[in-house]
Amino acid sequence: MKLDEIEAFVAVVRSESLSQAAERLELTQPAVTRRIQNFEEALGVALLDRNTKPMRTTPMGRAVYDQCRAIVREIDALRLLVNDGAPLAGVLRLGVAQTVADIAMLEALQALRHAHPELQARVTTGWGAPLLQKVEDGELDAAVVLLPANRALPESLAGESLGSLKLAVVAQKGLLKRRAHTLAECQSLGWVLNPDGCGFRAGLQHALAAQGHVLKLNLETLGTGLQLGLVADGVGLGLVPQPLVAASVHAASLDIVQMSDFKPEIAVWIVRSRAIGKMESALAVLAQSIARSFKAARLARAA
Repeated sequence: MKLDEIEAFVAVVRSESLSQAAERLELTQPAVTRRIQNFEEALGVALLDRNTKPMRTTPMGRAVYDQCRAIVREIDALRLLVNDGAPLAGVLRLGVAQTVADIAMLEALQALRHAHPELQARVTTGWGAPLLQKVEDGELDAAVVLLPANRALPESLAGESLGSLKLAVVAQKGLLKRRAHTLAECQSLGWVLNPDGCGFRAGLQHALAAQGHVLKLNLETLGTGLQLGLVADGVGLGLVPQPLVAASVHAASLDIVQMSDFKPEIAVWIVRSRAIGKMESALAVLAQSIARSFKAARLARAA
C-alpha cells in the first residue's frame, strides 16, 4: 500500500464524494478511484459500499479509516517538522463558533496576517460539537468554541480556555419591571433562541429542567442580529452574549433582564489536534488576540 492511496481513501471518506475528494487532491476522479481500488486490493477487503449515496464505508472500512486518519495526521506533522526553518505558509483550517466570530475574529485574523503574512486562514463557522468533531477527524486544524467549564476533550485533542463569556437574558424594552426576575416568572413570555445544538439554549433548558419546567420556544432562528430584532418586536425573551447586546442596532429597544436564579456564563476554548506541529505558533497569535478581545468586552461591560 502507498501513502497516496491512504490519503485518497481518507479524502473520499471525509468528503463522502469522489468528485469532491478529487478536487481536494487536485486529481481526476478516475485517478482517485484507481487509488482506492489499489488500496482495497492491497488490504484484501472492501472499504467502501458503492451501493449507497453518498458513498459510505463498510464496517471494516470505518476501522481502517480511523487508522488511516492517524497516519495522515502524523505525516502532516512530519512534513511540518522538516520545514521548521521556513516561514509559516499554506492554509490554516479553523473552525469558529459564530458568537466568537462576531466578537473577536476580525482583530484575531488581522493579527494572524501581520504575524504570518504567507499563511492563509480558511475559517468555517458552526456549532461547538460539530466543529470539535471536525478537528478530531482532521478536517480542521483547530477550532475556537464555547464550552462548559467542565467539558472533557477527547484524548486526541488539546485545548485551553481563553476566558469566559457572560450571557444576558433580554426582553423588549419596558416589557418587564426593573427588578430581579426568576426563570419561572419568565415562562409565560417564551423564548426566541438559536436552533437545537446551541450551547446557550442547552444551558437554559438544563436550568429550566432543574426547576421542573419545560422550555417554551416561541420562535427558533439563527443569528444574534435577527434574534435581538425579534425580541425587540416582543416575540419573546432572548439569551445572547452581553457584549453583542450593546453593539446591536436594536439596543435602544431592548432591556437586559436581571435574573435572581439564572447566571449564565460559558467558557471560550481554542482546541487543536495534538499533532498540529508548526501551526502552534499561529494558534498562539489567534489565542492571544481572542483572549484580549473577550477581556476588553468584559471590562467594557463592567464600566
